[in-house]
Amino acid sequence: MFGKWGMGTGVAAALTAGLLAAAPVQAREVVPFNEPGLAGSLVVRTSERRLYLVNWDGTAIRYPVAVGKPGKQWAGQTVIDGKYFQPDWSPPSDVKRDHPHLPNLIRGGTRGNPMGVAAMTLRGGEYAIHGTNKPSSIGTFASYGCIRMYNQDISDLFQRVSVGTQVYVTR
Repeated sequence: MFGKWGMGTGVAAALTAGLLAAAPVQAREVVPFNEPGLAGSLVVRTSERRLYLVNWDGTAIRYPVAVGKPGKQWAGQTVIDGKYFQPDWSPPSDVKRDHPHLPNLIRGGTRGNPMGVAAMTLRGGEYAIHGTNKPSSIGTFASYGCIRMYNQDISDLFQRVSVGTQVYVTR
């Protein structure tokens, strides 16, 4: 869960300077993906712990991700409604309840910020697709419902998708 968002400091300058473009592309692999009507969308397969960016040619870029812990998983259709570079993060109430030692706000770009280098918020809930400060969690059931990616992978995906991109999450 992402709580309240802020864009961090120096966002416009960072984006203008192309800091996201400077990150190495770490898309894990291009794989066949022939499901009609999904081209241009993101598909998260929770059971696989994989996110697919579906291309128009019957393939997809497959990224490893961390997904929700048991009891924190969800499924459905939504869209990306915001894109943020080095977002601030405020822990949502259930995260704060489980981890009362957390501060009320963690500034973007700081070591303790769980959002990593970038985040894309999802409409209709308190979830996001975001980087992480815990890369060892990728490939596991670790979050409160958000989709975590390696920082270099969220940087790659951030450049490839737009606000309004369809997102499908399956169990």
